[in-house]
Amino acid sequence: MTYSGRPQVIQTVHVNGLVSAAKAADAVIELAAAVGDTVLEMAPLLRIRGGRQILDDTVWKQNVEIGEERTFEQDPKYAIRLIVDIAIKALSPAINDPTTAVQALDQIEDLLIRLGHRHLQIGEYHDDQGKLRLVVPFPSWEDFLLLALDEIRFCGANSVQVMRRMNALIKNLMDVLPAERHAALRHWEERLHGTVERSFADAEEKQDASVADRQGLGIGKEMSADG
Repeated sequence: MTYSGRPQVIQTVHVNGLVSAAKAADAVIELAAAVGDTVLEMAPLLRIRGGRQILDDTVWKQNVEIGEERTFEQDPKYAIRLIVDIAIKALSPAINDPTTAVQALDQIEDLLIRLGHRHLQIGEYHDDQGKLRLVVPFPSWEDFLLLALDEIRFCGANSVQVMRRMNALIKNLMDVLPAERHAALRHWEERLHGTVERSFADAEEKQDASVADRQGLGIGKEMSADG
């Protein structure tokens, strides 16, 4: 099934309705675009696998809500994206406001803690008999970390304050999140270490930037990467 109309954003997917439609047709429905994606003329929306009967466009029109803008209801990426935008704008040479970036990281950390405690493998939905009926693209834990951290890491690479705050963020997530989240966090710990190594030529500056400090202002040097 394809979309026809002016560009709009997928805002909400009604899972129960799509599962019911797929079960009635003895089919599997695959959503071809994620919540938050902009759909354009002739863009695929639903793919149907199997089925005893043909499903028409009323299936997606009744169960996939589209609109002018992204919303927060089923799109946690959107909230993170907006905060990241604030942080990287603050880190632009024209503004150079690392304290605002640090405050943005406070909010990002809170969102990552909440996401890290959730079950994120939710892309497959089954009917009441256990048969797969619906596949919906959904970000993984690694996707959320990349969105939340990568651009801030890049734009704040030369800021001791930002590097300290990001180190503290990773350390705190390691402390409070379950073990299955730790592999991805260790990867980001290594990426931050590599960024500091490349960005600061002076050994003392490298040491300063490696401190895990929630304010980024030099508090808590006993938490440095070297212990």
